[in-house]
Amino acid sequence: MRDDEGRPDEGRPDDDAPRERGFATVQVHAGQERPDPASGARAVPIHPTTSYVFEDADHAEALFAGTATGNRYARMDNPTVATFEARLAALEGAAPPATVAFASGQAATTTAMTTLASPGRTWVVSDRVFGGTASVVRDVLTPFGVGVRWVAPEPDAVAAALDDDVVGVWVETIANPSGDVPDLAALADLAHGAGAPLVVDNTWGAGGYLCRPLEHGADLVVHSATKWIGGHGVAMGGALLDGGRFDFSADPARYPALHRADARGRSSVARAPDAPVAHAARRLGLAAMGMTLSPHAAFALLQGLETLDLRVGRASASALALAEAWRALDGVASIAYPGVPEHPSHEVARRVLRGGFGTVLTVRFESEALARATLDRLTLISHLANVGDAKTVAIHPWTTTHAGLAPDARRAAGVTPEDVRISIGIEAVADLDADLRAALRAARRAVGA
Repeated sequence: MRDDEGRPDEGRPDDDAPRERGFATVQVHAGQERPDPASGARAVPIHPTTSYVFEDADHAEALFAGTATGNRYARMDNPTVATFEARLAALEGAAPPATVAFASGQAATTTAMTTLASPGRTWVVSDRVFGGTASVVRDVLTPFGVGVRWVAPEPDAVAAALDDDVVGVWVETIANPSGDVPDLAALADLAHGAGAPLVVDNTWGAGGYLCRPLEHGADLVVHSATKWIGGHGVAMGGALLDGGRFDFSADPARYPALHRADARGRSSVARAPDAPVAHAARRLGLAAMGMTLSPHAAFALLQGLETLDLRVGRASASALALAEAWRALDGVASIAYPGVPEHPSHEVARRVLRGGFGTVLTVRFESEALARATLDRLTLISHLANVGDAKTVAIHPWTTTHAGLAPDARRAAGVTPEDVRISIGIEAVADLDADLRAALRAARRAVGA
């Protein structure tokens, strides 16, 4: 027997008692502990089908009534996607039925926010979120009469924003791109005291490798699986996980979508009391809105999960080494990375994160001209809009990913014109270091710095 680091577990007696498997084992086996029974295939099969044959009329009726389990139609059900859901649930410490996969992280965010919201109610949202999350607020929630209070993801600010109209508190495990890490346990206590759930976008928590928010008191977890989970920039996907601990039955008026009866007279709270948000999200996001993850994308994401700890562990170690090296360079004003002691979230990050401080750092140059010139002169590091890839990638957030925010909102999110966000991949650290240094030297000559 071995632990996640590959060392023999000599302290445990050699008996047949159940043993919790390590993260590295779960990322490879969960959801498919045995070969495919139909073919014997050890890899997860891809099921590219739109529909499924029913045993008889009674079977079809039972499936659509929810009194039997099985596949109804591909918009809601697919075996390859179900395996992905089960594996991600195991990595995050949730139950498979409480996990819903979507076509993108944006789809998961939209579904989560709209499932809990209703006109006249309010979300409390961190002012340091991904630009796509801000677009859901601007283009979906606000036009439908849902209020949003933007606050710093800190206990005092969140506490001041809470009242009986709040349907949830939304934060990111590691803020994009500032690197701020909130005290999830403290925010969970505050949200629960106001009768609302804590929702954590754990995309930068890398599928549970760096953080499992449910263990810190979070109630719902959202992912863009496109990033670290997939890890290779070849497939888009997202997920919503319902921790099953928050009592959504206590306040029907606050969460009408969870209590609204369907044509058979049953609500999500009644049909799935242990995961009502997941049930409602599957009905809204998949059955009604069709934001369905394809089986081919699910297969690609499953391949990514099999090497998750290897990629993220290596990239996190590289990010820390580069952050420490680059902050001393001429032309660099500062580095935003929670792994360096001067970062304002460093001490919180030491408690909330495990296995590293993440793979993304933001280099703040001495001027916007220098930032853009350096970005233009990178040769190994790719200039593109993504994070979590096996390849190192960089972008200028002020003019791209966060450009949809007003300047004041961008600055509140920790974004300035002088910033270049760099998501570290699995290349040799020395090669990445050389690329940035060469680009910066050439850029300084070009701008006269």
